[in-house]
Amino acid sequence: MTAILFGSISTLADTSELQRRSFNDAFAQHDLSWNWSREDYASMLGSNGGADRIATFAASQGQEVDSAAVHSTKSEIFRKLLSTEGIEPRPGVLETVASAREHGLKLGLVTTTSPENVSALLDSFEKLSADAFDIVVDKTQVSGVKPDPEAYRFAVDGLGESAEHCIAIEDNVGGLESAAAASIACVAFPNSNTTGGDFSAAVGTVDRLDPDQLRNWAEGRR
Repeated sequence: MTAILFGSISTLADTSELQRRSFNDAFAQHDLSWNWSREDYASMLGSNGGADRIATFAASQGQEVDSAAVHSTKSEIFRKLLSTEGIEPRPGVLETVASAREHGLKLGLVTTTSPENVSALLDSFEKLSADAFDIVVDKTQVSGVKPDPEAYRFAVDGLGESAEHCIAIEDNVGGLESAAAASIACVAFPNSNTTGGDFSAAVGTVDRLDPDQLRNWAEGRR
């Protein structure tokens, strides 16, 4: 293993409920009578792309909305919440980052969210910053959102590594499919709203990251 690729901001901190709250607050601001429950939201997390979720849901309700505008409001709310809610790294994240540095491994953050969301999350941490990563991929650098594999391919090329020597960490099924399509072994690290997903294609599923376990999985794949 030469690189560890964190596949979303929710693999660093469990932001899923803040995301759902932000969607619902945005709906209220746009005079929409929608309110996504945890069950509703969990059922939508098989793929990435918040604006697409809004558009799909609007169609299911027989409504026409400006999904891009609603999603922009949602993102603004989400970033404000990140700055006030005291987000902490998920279990094992800091240890995994430190171990990677100790062993000379490269680190990537491979998302298809906005650069503003990435910055807001990393700015909310005390012990983790963008400087920890050798590459940070966001939606401005690729044309397709996950499960399209472009973001992972972009990251691997940018790091100068080969896919078979990398391991990805993903919290949702769409991210897992993206890594698999890029021929990268993936560890599932579900968040509070994706635990019911089908992660059978992952090399393992964990609720806490363990650097030694990641290395063992990576070596076992070779």
